[in-house]
Amino acid sequence: MKVRASQLGKIMTNPRKSGELLSQTAKTYVQELVLEHKYGIRREFSSRYTDKGNEVEDESIALVNEVLNYKFIYKNDEHFENEWITGTPDVNTDEVLLDVKSSWDASTFPFFETEIPNKDYYYQLQGYMWLTGKEESILAYCLVDTPSEMVEDEIRRAHWKFHLIDESEELRKEIESKHKFSHIPKNRKVKYWFVQKDESVIEQIKERVELCREYYNALMKTI
Repeated sequence: MKVRASQLGKIMTNPRKSGELLSQTAKTYVQELVLEHKYGIRREFSSRYTDKGNEVEDESIALVNEVLNYKFIYKNDEHFENEWITGTPDVNTDEVLLDVKSSWDASTFPFFETEIPNKDYYYQLQGYMWLTGKEESILAYCLVDTPSEMVEDEIRRAHWKFHLIDESEELRKEIESKHKFSHIPKNRKVKYWFVQKDESVIEQIKERVELCREYYNALMKTI
């Protein structure tokens, strides 16, 4: 059993009760792996937030490339794994190891955050650096326009929510304004943090993966 780098945050959460080795979040993740590996039952997670991220990933990478003035960065397709974890970084070139998060709208973009908003992403990048041998990485939040078909879905959803049969131009403009960002300077549409490789954190990840394996092996015997 290996843990995907994108899921490391789940197993790194601390148990609420003293004496417990794994948090309930970690246990739930391992339980899902057991069902997937034993019976092929895989929990599919999808939302409008992740759908947008997938749709605009190339655009976000291009925006980071322009704002941070890299020579040329592109989407990585190479998969990495070691004895404990697996992962596919968004960008992995000689110049930079980068993970991109595309915000759903302006309200979810960290304009004023001084630290990484989600600790899960910190662990994800530690995993990527461990896998690739890089000593430094970048987490970049990007604010790019939501694809028009997704905006139209939001408009239809809003009309249904408010029981509107005829289209409301005011409601349309309100929703469109939340998803179009051409009026914001490009350098304000990328918020990024440099993350340094931390061997002590990697050792903690190893230990937690080993605990997850023990729990995984125990569950496999019961199902």
